[in-house]
Amino acid sequence: MKTFTLGGVHPEENKFASDRPVEEFPIPKTATVFIHQNLGASPVCQVNKGDTVKVGSLLAKAESFICANIHSPVSGKIINVEEIADSSHFKKTAVVIETETDEWEPYIDRSPNIVKEIKLTKPEIIQRIKDCGIVGLGGACFPTHVKYMLPEGKVAEYLLINAAECEPYITVDHRVMLEKAEECMVGIKALMIASGAKKAKIGIENNKKDAINHLTEVAKQYPDIEVAPLQVKYPQGAEKQLIKSLINREVPDGKLPIEVGAIVNNITTCFAVYEAVQKNKPLIETFLTVTGKKVESPRNFKVRIGTPILDILNTVGIPENTGKLIAGGPMMGKAVSNMNSFAVKGLTSLLLMDEKESKRGDIEPCLRCGKCVCGCPQGLEPFFVSALSINNRYEECESCGVLNCCECGSCSFTCPSNRPVLDYVRLAKNKVMALKKRQS
Repeated sequence: MKTFTLGGVHPEENKFASDRPVEEFPIPKTATVFIHQNLGASPVCQVNKGDTVKVGSLLAKAESFICANIHSPVSGKIINVEEIADSSHFKKTAVVIETETDEWEPYIDRSPNIVKEIKLTKPEIIQRIKDCGIVGLGGACFPTHVKYMLPEGKVAEYLLINAAECEPYITVDHRVMLEKAEECMVGIKALMIASGAKKAKIGIENNKKDAINHLTEVAKQYPDIEVAPLQVKYPQGAEKQLIKSLINREVPDGKLPIEVGAIVNNITTCFAVYEAVQKNKPLIETFLTVTGKKVESPRNFKVRIGTPILDILNTVGIPENTGKLIAGGPMMGKAVSNMNSFAVKGLTSLLLMDEKESKRGDIEPCLRCGKCVCGCPQGLEPFFVSALSINNRYEECESCGVLNCCECGSCSFTCPSNRPVLDYVRLAKNKVMALKKRQS
């Protein structure tokens, strides 16, 4: 099996919901939709209080290059457009919609039939992906259409699909592969047309043998799509590591995957692309796992964007002595400080940790053991960058490669002294990026 060569760690998998089919979560009575749900610029709000919208109506339009449209996940009346705190307690512009019916825009094809024939041309596919507000659903929320607007002189030889789902606990990609394999394949074909790539490779970690077998069987109809089993090693799904694993090419520092002839997309994004290209359906839903060691019945849901997080948690049940709620996985997810927030496009998991599990150990002096260096998939010296960051020596961090950090958390995971290595490395990375932005 293939894998990357530098660094990597093996956290507990804890895939508790891998055998639970995706359930359709009830439509919320009130949907609160944040306008900015993508990496990059914020789209411009197109609606006002008192307007009536349908499912799929445009709420905010992308008017910048790296930006994504926002559509209504419900039908009803807009009761407010205001600043509302997100899961991190930062206030953002949001559209609050009171659900009345479940009326969809007529341009959306809601039939259950799988449409395999792709009739749109390359430019039309890219435009459709943009119009439907598709973003990367692996967590980064980068506007998908931008990846396919290739710089002059660049050629995409390979389309690489990240189906590794290496983050512990999360199982939605696994379920999408099992339940929506045909749709994902058509989505991949659409992206191959958009990119011009002649070959697609789907990288799946070997702890998902049922998904590997199922997609391999479905892929027999698509000779230019290959399913590649990968070794179970975190962060197998990180962009540069996946490229190394699947095509044995290394992306130069500060460069994008297209520099080595590759474009990378998440498998659930491929399903969203299928719905956009073949059904003209905007991205109004997210797939997420609700899980944790003390959760009695971990589950996978398809949730309308704007659904209150507490509604989702209460359906599963919040265990006693819960100490932390994480949006995403334990390695790269972010702690939720405001539980009165709402589902967004990039929400892949709600992880409930009990107090004992969620508490960090007492911080002790660095042992210079080198475990963070051995674990770093980018070949950095996290202990050294962290020390520079603690002493506010941010400019020196750039020469140590801090901008190459993929923030996977392997350094903090391996540290026997419980040092918050990633926290300081991330701080240094943000400081260096801000400095470079001011200088430009």
